[in-house]
Amino acid sequence: METITKHQQQQQQQQKKRKWFLPLIFSLLLSTILILLSIFVSSDSSSLLYLYRSRATPDQPHFVESKLKPSTTSPINSVPRIAYLISGSMGDGETLKRTLKALYHPRNQYAVHLDLEAPPLERLDLANFVKNEPLFAQLGNVRMIVKANLVTYRGPTMVTNTLHAAAVLFKEGGNWDWFINLSASDYPLVTQDDLLHTLSSVPRHLNFIEHTSDIGWKEDQRAKPVIIDPALYSINKSDVFWVTEKRSVPSAYKLFTGSAWMMLSRQFVEYMLWGWDNLPRVVLMYYANFLSSPEGYFHTVICNAEEFRNTTVNHDLHFISWDNPPKQHPHYLTMDNYQGMLDSNAPFARKFGRNEPLLDKIDSEILGRNDHGYVPGKWFTQANPNITKSYSFVRNITELSPGPGAERLKRLINGLLSAENFKNNQCA
Repeated sequence: METITKHQQQQQQQQKKRKWFLPLIFSLLLSTILILLSIFVSSDSSSLLYLYRSRATPDQPHFVESKLKPSTTSPINSVPRIAYLISGSMGDGETLKRTLKALYHPRNQYAVHLDLEAPPLERLDLANFVKNEPLFAQLGNVRMIVKANLVTYRGPTMVTNTLHAAAVLFKEGGNWDWFINLSASDYPLVTQDDLLHTLSSVPRHLNFIEHTSDIGWKEDQRAKPVIIDPALYSINKSDVFWVTEKRSVPSAYKLFTGSAWMMLSRQFVEYMLWGWDNLPRVVLMYYANFLSSPEGYFHTVICNAEEFRNTTVNHDLHFISWDNPPKQHPHYLTMDNYQGMLDSNAPFARKFGRNEPLLDKIDSEILGRNDHGYVPGKWFTQANPNITKSYSFVRNITELSPGPGAERLKRLINGLLSAENFKNNQCA
């Protein structure tokens, strides 16, 4: 009996152990889970929850540049929009008015700049003209750069003025496809209906910019000398001056040169303004001390930027009568140049003197300007409306009425784009 009693006691002890052992194990497991969960929740950066979130959401770049997206342009075979810069200096106020009206079309955007050398009264008169001209006031596509720049001929301030105007047109001008820079001594040889009609079939990414890498004599006379443009720091205009030391030609990029007058795509102008790979800013710092920098800055950037070097058309869309050699100073155009201008098929010409009689001949025989100075197009007729009344006659601005100028310009564009050496002339 005693043995049975001991056996029963052992069984009772084992049963007691089982009663507290299982709850102990369960409580340990539960506490472990709670501890691990608290760690994961308190530290997302090292938790499974963070890993889940990172897998559920694709990785997104956090650079400022990722917010920059190229602007959209109108599709090919639609009517494009042009953004114009028309700039002048002292005494050019009336000429700018004439050129602006000759270039005007409701579909385009315009920036007018009269530099600080012009007296305040001349600049105020031009500002009032832009503000109060009924057509401009109604359609709102003409603006004067009120905070004018001091611009030095042959200096880098001509480049900064162009970039300034382009930035204004980007901010205030809405959507446009190409940017054209002109001066008060430029004048159109086609109507805007001619120009817009012809450009409708041209790919929007192309840049019409005359350029070459054969800088020749310019290496010693422009690239190596160091110049200072007083307009960068002074309120009084004076010519550039030279520093005695010279510098070597850059090795980080290749220099190009060409015409200061160009038609640039919106994408390239945007790249020049944002400079997301820093090339435009680096090159601009170099050209800040370069003589006649407008004839090299844009050309050097576009031909050293991988995404744009294959977008160039080697022409500046101008008829210019150069001295020969060395093609450094253009002649003033006269009646003797009339037929040559037409034969060039170019949409613009320069250099015109103020009140040059040739301008009147262009107005009457090529542009057909009305008494108020505007060039007729599909958007209005030769009916010569009263300029004091609202321009209610402005109709569908996407309808165009091209004339002989469109045929001339088409021959030029088609010849440039279909040339056998077209690709070889890109940044060569």
